[in-house]
Amino acid sequence: MELTDRKKQILKVVTERYIDAAEPVGSKYIAQAMGGKVSSATIRNELSDLVEMGYLEQPHTSAGRIPSPQGYRFYVNELMERQRVSVEEAEAINARLSEKMEQLDKLMSDAGKLAGQLTGYPALTLSAPRAATIRRFDLLYIDANTFIIVVLLGDNTVKNKLVHLPFSVEQGQIQKLSALFNAGFTNIPEESVTPVLISATERAARDTMGLTSIIAAYVIEVLSESRAGAAFVTGESSLLQQPEFRDPDKAHRVISYLSDSDHLMRLPGAADSNPVRVIIGPENVAEELRDSSVVMASYDAGEGQRGLIGVVGPLRMDYSAVAAKLKYIADGLSRLLGAGEAPAGFGKMIVKGDTWTDEQQE
Repeated sequence: MELTDRKKQILKVVTERYIDAAEPVGSKYIAQAMGGKVSSATIRNELSDLVEMGYLEQPHTSAGRIPSPQGYRFYVNELMERQRVSVEEAEAINARLSEKMEQLDKLMSDAGKLAGQLTGYPALTLSAPRAATIRRFDLLYIDANTFIIVVLLGDNTVKNKLVHLPFSVEQGQIQKLSALFNAGFTNIPEESVTPVLISATERAARDTMGLTSIIAAYVIEVLSESRAGAAFVTGESSLLQQPEFRDPDKAHRVISYLSDSDHLMRLPGAADSNPVRVIIGPENVAEELRDSSVVMASYDAGEGQRGLIGVVGPLRMDYSAVAAKLKYIADGLSRLLGAGEAPAGFGKMIVKGDTWTDEQQE
């Protein structure tokens, strides 16, 4: 069966109306939207064909139609008109991103809050992994059985750990280890903290009690945690305002998924050449997101790294508006964190599969 221009027009009307109203769309509304040029009987026949072809669904026998995941995908790929952020939204985004942020984590969290406020959906921000190093060590002697490891990371983050020992140690030994770790373990990446380096430090300190291994293990732990990308989620409760998630169990599954940073770090990103990605319903690998859609925009995090900012919402999402807002925020993050300059205007978005390309406006 052929997907004619009329069927495409009807699918577009149904999808956009359902996005706005969250109610099944009937033939009477479609006839009015098409200017009365097509009879209700013809529209009903076309609706039946679209259901048979898998683009629409009929939730109840007496109800109108709603888009299926296949219908949403065709709409995003072929029928959706591009949108730009409004002047007011652009000004709000630029003002928020231009504020001085003391730490990258705060910037990522604030960007996510902004995305959530502008779209009305739970927002997530994934920061790119960073090559962490330690700038300085301080080993603070408390008593014969206790000392504190304090490390200053390259991004000025301070980490510390209280160590309790089952044996006694002298203050001079702790001071010697502090000097050796400052000499051998600063300004090097995690992979350089090798057994050879640890053994050499242990011999230099004449450490027979395993103190060097205790401190080195904490070094590896700190560098590993700092190197991993971070995930920030905001606005989870906004999901409950969507009609599709009024079922508490359904909402709980999605919110629980969003609360696990390991899950979020495995979300597929957008390609460098296609900075916005749309994943609709069953296209999601995670079972918890099979009734949801995810829209992600990629940003330049500097030093060859990329991060992601996105939202999770119902299939009935205004994909064009959401993608435009996320793309604008991602461009702002790229200006702050990356080396590239901002585009002169918001580009024309071209959808290819589940990704978007960007062409400069004339």
